[in-house]
Amino acid sequence: MQTAGEPSFRDSVDLMFNRAVRLMDLSPGLEEKIRVCNSTYTVRFGVRLRGKMQTFTGYRSVHSEHMEPVKGGIRYAMNVDQDEVEALAALMTYKCALVETPFGGSKGGLCIDPRQWEEHELELITRRFAYELIKRDLIHPAQNVPAPDMGTGEREMAWIADQYARMNTTDINAKACVTGKPPHAGGIQGRVEATGRGVQYALREFFRHPEDVAIANLSGGLAGKRIIVQGLGNVGYHAAKFLAEEDGAKIIAVIERDGAVVNPDGVDIDDLKQWLVGHDGLSAGYPNGTHVPDGASVLEAECDILIPAAMEGVIHKGNADRIKAPLIIEAANGPVTYSADEILRKKGVVIIPDMYANAGGVTVSYFEWVKNLSHIRFGRMQRRAEESRSRLLVEELERLSADRGLGWTLADDFKQRFLQGSDELALVRSGLDDTMRTAYQSMRAVWHSRDDVEDLRMAAYLVAIGRVAQSYRSKGL
Repeated sequence: MQTAGEPSFRDSVDLMFNRAVRLMDLSPGLEEKIRVCNSTYTVRFGVRLRGKMQTFTGYRSVHSEHMEPVKGGIRYAMNVDQDEVEALAALMTYKCALVETPFGGSKGGLCIDPRQWEEHELELITRRFAYELIKRDLIHPAQNVPAPDMGTGEREMAWIADQYARMNTTDINAKACVTGKPPHAGGIQGRVEATGRGVQYALREFFRHPEDVAIANLSGGLAGKRIIVQGLGNVGYHAAKFLAEEDGAKIIAVIERDGAVVNPDGVDIDDLKQWLVGHDGLSAGYPNGTHVPDGASVLEAECDILIPAAMEGVIHKGNADRIKAPLIIEAANGPVTYSADEILRKKGVVIIPDMYANAGGVTVSYFEWVKNLSHIRFGRMQRRAEESRSRLLVEELERLSADRGLGWTLADDFKQRFLQGSDELALVRSGLDDTMRTAYQSMRAVWHSRDDVEDLRMAAYLVAIGRVAQSYRSKGL
C-alpha cells in the first residue's frame, strides 16, 4: 500500500540505496550500474479456462547479474506490477550479497488472485507462465532460479520444476531450476519454515549483544518478551511459533486481513492457525482472544517486539509516530516505508531490516540448489560416521569409569542426543543459524564502527552494496 504524499515501494528502495551510497566511495557509473534494474520481461499469455480464453500478465525482473544465477521468488497477487517486482528484485540483490549467497537478484510475479481458481486451473496457469519464462532462459539452473513468495508454495514450485524438465529432457541439473520444492520432488528439509526460522535466529543474535539490546531500550533475552505479529502466513506463523515455543516469548496479538486477535496472556499460535483453516478469517469469532476489527490499530499497541510479516508499506508516515514497539524486525519485504523509517529512527526505534531479517528463505534455497547440483542429500555420507565416532567416545568413557570403580554412567537422554548424527534438517538449521549470525555481525561491525551510520538498515546497505561493487570491479567494471 502507498500513503498519499510519500514515496512508492520502489522509490523507497532507491531512496534507501541513495542514503547509503552517499557514505561510499563509488564512481557515479558504478553507483548507477548497481542501482538500476538490468531488465524486466513482461508476458501476457492466454489459458482456456471455464469455457473461454483467460489472459494473464506476469513479470520476471533481473536486477543484477554480478553473480549468476540470479535468484528471487515468484508471487501471485492482484497488486503485482512492474515497479513492485523491480523493487523486490533490487532487495534480492542486496539480500544475497549481505548473507553471502552466490546469486544476483531477481523477482517474478503473476497478477492473479490464487483463491479465485481451482487447483487444476492454477496448475494450467502456472505451467503456461513457466513455459513463457523457461523458453527465454528466465528459469534455468545456471541463469535464473525462482522460489516461492506470497501466494505460491511447494506445489507451484513442483509444477514449475516439472515443466522445465519436460522442456529440457537432457538437463541432468533440471531440479535446480527452482527452489522451494517439496522434499519428495527434489526439495530440502526445512525450506518451508526457513524464512520464519531465520527471523527467530536473527532475533536470537540481536539479543546476544546486550549493547544493541540496550539501544532498543530493552534488556535481558527473548524469554517473556511481548510480541505482536502482523500476518499469519508462512513466515509469520513459523516465526511466532518458534519464538513462543523455543524462546519463551509471548505472542500477545496477531493481525490478519480482517482484524486482529489480542490475548495479553499469549495467543496459542497452533490453535489459532488450525482454527483459521476452518473459518473465514478472524471476524468469524476466534474464541481464545479478543477480536479487534481494526487490525491496523493493533500495530500501535504496547509491546516489546513488532514483527510485520505480510505486505509492504504497513508502517507509513500516517501511523509511524504512534508505533510504540521499541524493536521492529521486518519479516516482510518493505513493511516500513522510507518516510516511516525516518520518523522511527528519530524516535529511537531499532529496526532489524528486511534484507537481513527475512533472508532465511534464500539461504535455505541456496542449500537446496547446491543439493540439486550435487545430486545427494546432505548428511547421507557422514551421518553414520559421526554416530560411530560418538559411540566410541561414550563407550570409552564408561569403560574408564568401570575400570576405576567410579560408578558413574552418562544419562540416557544425553547419550541419545550425543549419539545422533546430523541429518539433513539438522545441517540446514546449522547452516542457517551460522549465516544469520555472520550476517548480523557484519552489519553490527559497521553500525558500531562509524559515527555516520545511524542504524542497522544503513549498515546492511553499506555491507551489501560494497560486496556487489567488489564483484563488479573484479569483472573489470
